Amino acid sequence: MGLVYALAAYLSWGLVVPIHFRLLGAYSPNHILAERIVWSSLFAGTLALILAARHRLVLPLPLRPRHALLLLSAAMIGVNWLIYLYAVSSGHLLDASLGYYINPLVSVALGRVVLGERLRPMQAASVAVAAAGVGVAVIWAGELPLMSLSLAVSFALYGLVRKIVGVDALVGFLAETLLLLPAAIVWLVLTPEPFLPAETASRALLMLTGLTTALPLIWFAAAAVRLRLTTLGLLQYVAPTCLLGLSVLAYGERVEPHRALMLALIWVALVLYTIDALRGRRNPVSAPVRSDPDAMRV
Repeated sequence: MGLVYALAAYLSWGLVVPIHFRLLGAYSPNHILAERIVWSSLFAGTLALILAARHRLVLPLPLRPRHALLLLSAAMIGVNWLIYLYAVSSGHLLDASLGYYINPLVSVALGRVVLGERLRPMQAASVAVAAAGVGVAVIWAGELPLMSLSLAVSFALYGLVRKIVGVDALVGFLAETLLLLPAAIVWLVLTPEPFLPAETASRALLMLTGLTTALPLIWFAAAAVRLRLTTLGLLQYVAPTCLLGLSVLAYGERVEPHRALMLALIWVALVLYTIDALRGRRNPVSAPVRSDPDAMRV
């Protein structure tokens, strides 16, 4: 199920979410973020109450010190949301796409350094090829893509923290949105932009930000506790590929030659990693034995 959750999250982020937020172009990124937080809190809270009433949701009691890390994950996802909204509203979907192409490399690095996840030779080769593709794109462009790097680092840190905390996906997401809720309410009180606009279509689109925000993140968090961080990171190329196609085919952005080369190298890396994963499933005996609990994850 980890693979299903991951693909559902990444396809949502690559197709549904950018289209949704482009339709909200009349509102500032800060306002859309505040609305996202409010409606996400209501959606997640309602769902949590329903599941708790049916005894299908258990709160993480007693609380443990690592649960305090949800403060950090809330901050990371809040920053990531805001940068992404600025990218969408300013017509920089390609920069957002590049950020989410770089992100899996950061996730792989964190998995190796922080969690001690090991890479088999072909896995290491795939990461090296993908890193080369991103490096060539950055060098060719001649500038440091700050928006892209900010998106990559903030979401990689979010994934790492959620994996370490290890709480239920819905409980964790609800905690994060509730931690962000006071700031969102302050913004909505002070801003001249309406919380519930008179236009039915705009009001519905703003309310639906709770759904398109909560579901992919819940799916991602569910995948994060079931998959190795390395696998989760490399699967994440699905989202920026969809985002790239959307930006070019639907919104007319141009793909420069250096980005075309980057895409080619990244897909070579994905092919290598997939081949290695399939070999590992067919020959489980030949896989190295490790003592950490992630050794049995995809």
